[in-house]
Amino acid sequence: MKPPKFDYHAPADIHQTVGLLADLGEDAKVIAGGQSLVPLLALRLSFPEHLVDLRHVGLRGAQARGDALWVGACTTQATIERSAAVAAAVPLLARATPLIGHFQIRNRGTIGGSLAHADAAAEYPAVALALGAELETLSPRGPRTIPAMSFFTGRWTTELATDEVVTGIVFPPWPGRCGFAIEEFARRGHDFALAGAAVAVEVAGGGSIERCGIALFGLGPVPLRASAAETALIGSGVEDIADDEVGRLAVAGLDGVPADLHGSAGYRRQVGAVVVARAWQRAVQEARNA
Repeated sequence: MKPPKFDYHAPADIHQTVGLLADLGEDAKVIAGGQSLVPLLALRLSFPEHLVDLRHVGLRGAQARGDALWVGACTTQATIERSAAVAAAVPLLARATPLIGHFQIRNRGTIGGSLAHADAAAEYPAVALALGAELETLSPRGPRTIPAMSFFTGRWTTELATDEVVTGIVFPPWPGRCGFAIEEFARRGHDFALAGAAVAVEVAGGGSIERCGIALFGLGPVPLRASAAETALIGSGVEDIADDEVGRLAVAGLDGVPADLHGSAGYRRQVGAVVVARAWQRAVQEARNA
């Protein structure tokens, strides 16, 4: 199928980009790698009058910012997958990346595009939530920083204003005895997950849970943080926590679990509990061996 007609713009830098978005208003869409937007255009599910391409604005690469790691919004998923700096500083991001689509998609898809698209079944939003990442943005009013916890507001919607662009993502450090794991279940390899979980955990010297992050994807209209389960787990000894119980706690009380031809809400909830338990087991094992 062919996309609807639109005017194409390729600004030279990020400041031109946000100025252009301010002028064009709600009739404009930003395109980075295009792996989410182009299919929507081809299927005529999106009808922007203007397309603003980020290919010339930079915002690529990963660099240390103190103990944290900054990743440019236009950094491709393939670059992240190959980055030794990402693997060392943010193992969960590195481990999630090969699960995204196929290598052709990762060659073009960007981290900023994935987060801004806010697909509830995607891996990167869940990773950002589990690790407590922050998104840096720019608009004509200046820069701002949005915690991942506040960024995803609804189905394919975010805190971004129409003239605002994600410029980078800051992943905070997880020092100490930490473990990370991501698990998902899909009908076929590299399909969108019917249910998935990203887990980060830090174990204190005495064997208790110092902190943890549990994020769910494919189980609601937005990626979700299992905050109640995290609160219940912190301070508990790892030997006293059954993996299955962690899974049960994480999916307890979930609202808006999708139901479609791939599975009922009850089925997805059961699968969600299993993938949380598996991810928790792997993350805790890694932390204990650290």
